Amino acid sequence: MFFSKLAIRRPVTILMIVLMILLMGYISFGRLTVDLLPDMDLPLMLVMTEYSGAGPHEVENMVTRPLEEAVSTVDDLDSVYSTSSRGSSAVVVMFDWGTDMDFAALHLREQVDMVKGYLPDEADEPMILQIDPDMMPVLYLGVSGDMEEVALKELADDTIKNRLERLGGVALCEVTGGPAREILVEVDPYQLSSYQINLEQINEVLRSENMNFTGGDLVEGQREYLVRTTGEFKDLQEMEKLVVGSSAAGPIFLGDVAEIKDHHQEPDVLNRMNGEPTITLAISKQADANTIQVVDVVQEELENLERELPGNISFEVALDQSEFIRQSIDNIVQMIIIGGILAALVLFLFLGNVRSTLIIALAMPVSVVATFVLMYFQGLTINMITMAGLALGIGMMVDNSIVILENIYRYRQLGESRGVASLQGSGEVSGAIIASTLTTMAVFLPVVFVGGIASILFSSLAWTVAFSLFASLAVALTVIPALSSKYLKVEEGTANNGVFRRVEGLLERIKTIYRKVLEISLRRRKLVVIFFLLLFVGTFLLVPLVGMEFFPAADTGEITIDVEMPRGTPLGETNRLVAQIESLAGEYEDVETVFAQVGAGGMFAMEGADSDRAQVSLILVEEAEREVETARMVDDLSERLARIPGAEITVQEMDMAAGMGTMEDPVQVIVKGDSLEVLEEITDDLAEVVRNVEGTRQVETSFDEGRPEFQVRLDRERAAALGINTYQLSTAVRNALEGQVVTNYRVEGEEIDVRVKGLEMTRESQKALSQVPLKTAGEGNIALGEVAEIIYEIGPSQIERDDQVRAAFVTSGISERDLGSVMEDIEGEMEGYDLPTGYMIEYGGEMADMMEAFQELGLALLLAICLVYMVMASQFESLLYPFIIMFSLPQTFTGVVLALAITGRTLNVSSFMGVIMLAGIVVNNAIVLVDYINILRRERGYERNEAIMEGGFVRLRPILMTTTTTILGMLPLAFALGEGAEMWAPMATVIIGGLLISTVVTLVLVPTVYAIADDVSNWLREKFQPAKTPTEKA
Repeated sequence: MFFSKLAIRRPVTILMIVLMILLMGYISFGRLTVDLLPDMDLPLMLVMTEYSGAGPHEVENMVTRPLEEAVSTVDDLDSVYSTSSRGSSAVVVMFDWGTDMDFAALHLREQVDMVKGYLPDEADEPMILQIDPDMMPVLYLGVSGDMEEVALKELADDTIKNRLERLGGVALCEVTGGPAREILVEVDPYQLSSYQINLEQINEVLRSENMNFTGGDLVEGQREYLVRTTGEFKDLQEMEKLVVGSSAAGPIFLGDVAEIKDHHQEPDVLNRMNGEPTITLAISKQADANTIQVVDVVQEELENLERELPGNISFEVALDQSEFIRQSIDNIVQMIIIGGILAALVLFLFLGNVRSTLIIALAMPVSVVATFVLMYFQGLTINMITMAGLALGIGMMVDNSIVILENIYRYRQLGESRGVASLQGSGEVSGAIIASTLTTMAVFLPVVFVGGIASILFSSLAWTVAFSLFASLAVALTVIPALSSKYLKVEEGTANNGVFRRVEGLLERIKTIYRKVLEISLRRRKLVVIFFLLLFVGTFLLVPLVGMEFFPAADTGEITIDVEMPRGTPLGETNRLVAQIESLAGEYEDVETVFAQVGAGGMFAMEGADSDRAQVSLILVEEAEREVETARMVDDLSERLARIPGAEITVQEMDMAAGMGTMEDPVQVIVKGDSLEVLEEITDDLAEVVRNVEGTRQVETSFDEGRPEFQVRLDRERAAALGINTYQLSTAVRNALEGQVVTNYRVEGEEIDVRVKGLEMTRESQKALSQVPLKTAGEGNIALGEVAEIIYEIGPSQIERDDQVRAAFVTSGISERDLGSVMEDIEGEMEGYDLPTGYMIEYGGEMADMMEAFQELGLALLLAICLVYMVMASQFESLLYPFIIMFSLPQTFTGVVLALAITGRTLNVSSFMGVIMLAGIVVNNAIVLVDYINILRRERGYERNEAIMEGGFVRLRPILMTTTTTILGMLPLAFALGEGAEMWAPMATVIIGGLLISTVVTLVLVPTVYAIADDVSNWLREKFQPAKTPTEKA
């Protein structure tokens, strides 16, 4: 082989190349971004529109539906989902995977701009965002100090926020909690009625008076002057003296009908950290920033702020995304080191030669460093996926080197010199190891056809493993022959040591047994084929024991407790119940931090404040220090919190799948139709069906308890006579109850909202609301109660739509059963359900995502098998020998099923990736074996069975060595020890199981099929090849 010959002749050149790779690898490693997961360009866009004061029905009809119709015309659209709730509309647009999201966002904005003019004037400008995991804060912390909460909030807004946002890599620091300062113009409705003034007049006066204008330039003499009209309020007394009307007694001032206060509004969200009130900071990083570096820089700045700021300011971390990243990456690095040590130990035991072991052991670090160089130029990051790829590849990295060094070692034992042994040993097997490496790398090529989350995960893993294998091949073809030609020694009596003597004795016994098995197999070929065929068919009996799920559950050490009080519950009542939950959660020794948000849906919720909603987040101590598993704590908390009356409390473990953009429930049944009442009846029935299925937990429907509301219905006939319309009525009600920010008051460099609304008593009774004045077409006012009726109703809390049709959902978690089995039972129970005409049932959630991912990966597996065959056909220049080798693939299925059934693990995206990788791995040993058998027959004149026996006997040791090192290299991953390891344990389990069975198949079934295929080939040749004439024979 050219490269091996060059390496043997130019060892200094090879040394310089290795040093160059090490230097570039060191630089590349320092510049690689560190993150939890690869960059995820999720094809999701969100159109958020605020319509303050409007109910779900009004939001749906006046905002959501026009936006849905507009966005449904964009290209590459997959689906549209929307939620219309009180005061807001959220439209989620899902595009096809692989869509150019920059272009999609531009097209989406164009379509939204076309309908903005048709939206209500009171609705805010639609805000378009791309849903990106990087939007989630990397650091969530609380601020406390020895000062009033108002002063603390101002300090956080004015100083801390600005200091942190100046740091490199920080995109946003959002401050929440605490009271906000505002100027409140509290209007007395009775005074308005007596003076015949309405709220809209006051709003208009405040808007028109509080402004400065530039009038132009004035030239007087030799000077030019700028002329400005100044009207901005300088103090509140000036605001009180605004004239808002007139009467017989003279002008009516704003102070006559309203009280103006500079106050701090009551917060609508309460934040607590470990039971203490706190101001919270949510820090997000820039998309291309290194999470760990950003957190480190922020932590350093926080230490500076604690020293510099007054009031004994302190910061307490509620969520630090970098901690889990550090722990996960460190854990995988430990697995890589342990796997490498185990692989080197196996080599030492097999070879009994220190120099041989060191030569091969060098292949691992050089290959790993070279992989970092290739990762840097490919634009990959250091994350759980790429590091898991290195952990999976650590055992395979030495496979090529083992095959070459073992062959060189064998030639040295036969008496050849170092140079000759290195040249002949490497040349003899170089073609086989190139083919075996290419087959392993070829299975990753179909990744270009895979979509969805599987594509994001598989592509990073594929590049990393492929890079590591390519680097290991280059090392095996150059570094190993060069080092062997200089330093490899075959020492007499190396196995005199007791350990080596036992290993050598065991290996000899295995060889003796294998020789006998192979002799019997060649004599009884049909029985061997029938045995393996029955084993393969029998494996299907074990398939029902293997469950299915989307992603394996990962213990992230985070628990969320969602609290839903009866609709309309005041914030104070919700706060009292949450305090009980905090106290109960604090009793667990494994809980390190308790973070509560009362009046909001949680850290990452996009909804606004809701007084009857809360979330408590629990951060646990590190996994090694925990006394109980997170899942067990979730079950215990669920049982204890279920005893608290008056609230619906949901406890769940934060799953790693949420970080991958799959935030859906495991079980999701979707019912579509037009009537909300009918949808509610159907979902109630289906929820009962789901509850009766074993393994479901916390079954809910999308129909929350209805929100109590007063509906103000206009008497249109009487109102028309007075010149009053519905718009005027709704504006007056909103101004009186919620108020309206009409202008800003500038003081000391700060802009403060000026809000106009009715007196507190207006919001305390239906009777007071009926006294709100409405301006008539004449000069006077009329009370709201004289032209409208106020009726008590229960309205929906939100209206959901899926692909422009109203939809309702039944959702559930799962416990102690796999997702596939649970969904199979649910679908079976629902088959006989009688749906009304015009209604349909669909299944979504993780199950739909899982089946989509499995379809994509199934296609990738088929393509990988085809590519593996094509690579081998090119290597052997034959269609027959690759066919023989491919017999090792079906039997791999037996190893996969056995491994999953024995360990109790499921078929998921991770284990499916392992199956795809096996398609390229399991043929490697067979390639080396068949290639050597062909060399013996073609170049050395061996008879077929003699070549098979000799080839199997000679290749037994390298096959056992490569299999053992690969399995031991993956063993730490399979044990799933430490943070984040659960993600890759199924993949490692599948590869280990498949490789164990395929090794037996390679050593027994492949030689047997080789002999059968050779007999068939000879028979066909004799049958169909024309007989030679006497002349040709001569």
